[in-house]
Amino acid sequence: MRIIDDWLTASRTQAVFTALNDAGYRALAVGGCVRNALLGVPVSDIDLATNATPDRVMDVAEAVGFKVVPTGIDHGTVTVISDGTPYEITTFRRDIDTDGRYATVAFSDDVTEDAARRDFTMNALYADASGVIVDPLGGLDDLRARHVRFIGDPVARITEDYLRILRFFRFTAWYGDPALGLDADGLAACADHAEGLARLSRERVGHEIRKLLGAPDPAPALAAMAQTGILQRVLPGADATALPVLIHLEASPGDWTRRLALLGGDTSGLRLSKKEMREVQNLTDAARSDISPFAMGDIYGRDVAQDAMFVQAALLGQDIDPALLAEARDGAKADFPLSASDLMPGLSGPALGSALEAARTLWRSTRGRATHAELIAAARADRKP
Repeated sequence: MRIIDDWLTASRTQAVFTALNDAGYRALAVGGCVRNALLGVPVSDIDLATNATPDRVMDVAEAVGFKVVPTGIDHGTVTVISDGTPYEITTFRRDIDTDGRYATVAFSDDVTEDAARRDFTMNALYADASGVIVDPLGGLDDLRARHVRFIGDPVARITEDYLRILRFFRFTAWYGDPALGLDADGLAACADHAEGLARLSRERVGHEIRKLLGAPDPAPALAAMAQTGILQRVLPGADATALPVLIHLEASPGDWTRRLALLGGDTSGLRLSKKEMREVQNLTDAARSDISPFAMGDIYGRDVAQDAMFVQAALLGQDIDPALLAEARDGAKADFPLSASDLMPGLSGPALGSALEAARTLWRSTRGRATHAELIAAARADRKP
């Protein structure tokens, strides 16, 4: 079998293969780019594996004029820039020692040894410059069956890097056959060794959760995580019960923040950016409030308000009402007609702020229909003696 994809046949990619091959080394595309090409889904990153040591990769690449960045040279990885496109090139490796997070590796010239240290059989597929598939461990059959299966002993793979527990659920959500379900041996091993998740950094956990929740339908994987207690380890207090309803309501795959807001729970175990934290918190607050869609749009803006209404509907097990979505959009684009100058000089300082808030509360409750005079009256009624 072979693949013929634009990323592989592109002159910039072929130039990297040619440089290594002409220097007497083997070069193979590996991992996600090969897997996705075989599945007919988009390829984002291109990784290569080679029997050339990192120093030799750098020498060969620089000799033909490529820019080289030693991104992970201690672990055998060099990034080569060809015509503006980065290619991560990693020397064939075998694990010498692991601690559940990181591995000590030795370089190898054997592709089978390199394949054996990877996580899942479908990720241990290689392709040469002409697209011919190299399958040392039988991953092609698993890929055809959409069977996400650990390489060899699941326990051994997990204890090499406990992040593979979360990757098991993420890859099942993205590439597994829903009718097949989760691999039984893999699921049991994940459940039995879930305590190892505590050893992982918040950054790595957060990265996996983002990708998992971004899958077209992560609900079955999240349900399995909940049943095995793994979900509570990474998101204490989370509840995935309503996630299938949200997936049903979404016209297209939803943003991961919306799905995270639906799950709820303590997100402190995830390293989120300030922007992401604010988005999730706003969504969570809006979805669990009892304010009107108009008020929600005014307070949180159109996108957060509409996402929150999807979450609300899912939590209630109801269909989304297009009229309510329209009301939220109206609230987001409406301009509050009262300003501070309308209440000055009679009011100032905290009293002015309180009066404006009272008027805005009335405005929201009337869905923007309150007249200017009514808003003035509400503001003045709030005035304290």
